[in-house]
Amino acid sequence: MAEDIETTRKRLIFRSGHRGLKEMDLLLGGFAARHLADFSRDQLALYDSLLAENDPDLYNWIIGREAPPAEHDTPVMTMLKNFKLVD
Repeated sequence: MAEDIETTRKRLIFRSGHRGLKEMDLLLGGFAARHLADFSRDQLALYDSLLAENDPDLYNWIIGREAPPAEHDTPVMTMLKNFKLVD
Protein backbone atom coordinates (compact mmCIF):
# COMPACT_ATOMS: atom_id res chain seq x y z
CA MET A 1 0.00 0.00 0.00
CA ALA A 2 1.39 3.38 -1.01
CA GLU A 3 2.07 5.95 1.67
CA ASP A 4 -0.15 9.05 1.47
CA ILE A 5 1.61 12.34 0.82
CA GLU A 6 1.12 13.77 4.33
CA THR A 7 2.57 10.63 5.91
CA THR A 8 5.52 10.89 3.52
CA ARG A 9 6.09 14.52 4.51
CA LYS A 10 5.99 13.69 8.22
CA ARG A 11 8.39 10.77 7.78
CA LEU A 12 10.85 12.88 5.79
CA ILE A 13 10.68 15.77 8.27
CA PHE A 14 11.45 13.36 11.11
CA ARG A 15 14.32 11.69 9.21
CA SER A 16 15.74 15.10 8.31
CA GLY A 17 16.07 16.16 11.93
CA HIS A 18 17.38 12.82 13.21
CA ARG A 19 20.41 12.05 11.07
CA GLY A 20 22.92 11.49 13.86
CA LEU A 21 25.31 14.25 12.82
CA LYS A 22 24.19 17.46 14.56
CA GLU A 23 25.14 19.72 11.66
CA MET A 24 23.03 17.66 9.28
CA ASP A 25 20.16 17.50 11.79
CA LEU A 26 20.10 21.31 11.85
CA LEU A 27 20.59 21.82 8.12
CA LEU A 28 18.21 19.15 6.84
CA GLY A 29 15.72 19.62 9.67
CA GLY A 30 15.50 23.34 8.94
CA PHE A 31 15.23 22.74 5.21
CA ALA A 32 12.49 20.14 5.66
CA ALA A 33 10.51 22.34 8.05
CA ARG A 34 10.65 25.24 5.61
CA HIS A 35 10.08 23.47 2.27
CA LEU A 36 8.51 20.01 2.49
CA ALA A 37 4.96 21.29 3.07
CA ASP A 38 5.05 22.74 -0.46
CA PHE A 39 6.83 19.84 -2.17
CA SER A 40 5.06 17.75 -4.78
CA ARG A 41 5.12 13.97 -4.60
CA ASP A 42 7.97 13.96 -7.18
CA GLN A 43 10.01 16.46 -5.16
CA LEU A 44 9.44 14.40 -2.02
CA ALA A 45 10.73 11.31 -3.84
CA LEU A 46 13.89 13.19 -4.90
CA TYR A 47 14.43 14.40 -1.36
CA ASP A 48 13.82 10.90 0.03
CA SER A 49 16.54 9.54 -2.26
CA LEU A 50 18.96 12.18 -0.95
CA LEU A 51 18.23 11.16 2.63
CA ALA A 52 19.28 7.61 1.74
CA GLU A 53 22.84 8.86 1.20
CA ASN A 54 25.40 9.02 3.98
CA ASP A 55 25.94 12.31 5.79
CA PRO A 56 29.55 13.03 4.77
CA ASP A 57 28.77 12.68 1.05
CA LEU A 58 25.54 14.65 1.32
CA TYR A 59 27.25 17.41 3.30
CA ASN A 60 30.06 17.68 0.73
CA TRP A 61 27.53 17.97 -2.09
CA ILE A 62 25.48 20.61 -0.27
CA ILE A 63 28.45 22.84 0.57
CA GLY A 64 29.94 22.39 -2.91
CA ARG A 65 33.08 20.56 -1.86
CA GLU A 66 32.15 17.80 -4.31
CA ALA A 67 29.71 17.64 -7.19
CA PRO A 68 26.71 15.41 -6.54
CA PRO A 69 26.34 12.35 -8.77
CA ALA A 70 24.06 12.85 -11.76
CA GLU A 71 21.10 11.09 -10.13
CA HIS A 72 21.18 13.60 -7.27
CA ASP A 73 21.94 16.72 -9.31
CA THR A 74 18.30 17.81 -9.24
CA PRO A 75 16.31 20.97 -8.50
CA VAL A 76 15.86 19.69 -4.94
CA MET A 77 19.66 19.50 -4.52
CA THR A 78 19.90 23.05 -5.88
CA MET A 79 17.37 24.18 -3.26
CA LEU A 80 19.44 22.48 -0.55
CA LYS A 81 22.62 24.16 -1.76
CA ASN A 82 20.89 27.56 -1.67
CA PHE A 83 19.18 27.02 1.69
CA LYS A 84 20.17 29.29 4.55
CA LEU A 85 19.15 28.50 8.13
CA VAL A 86 19.01 32.20 8.89
CA ASP A 87 17.81 34.74 6.36
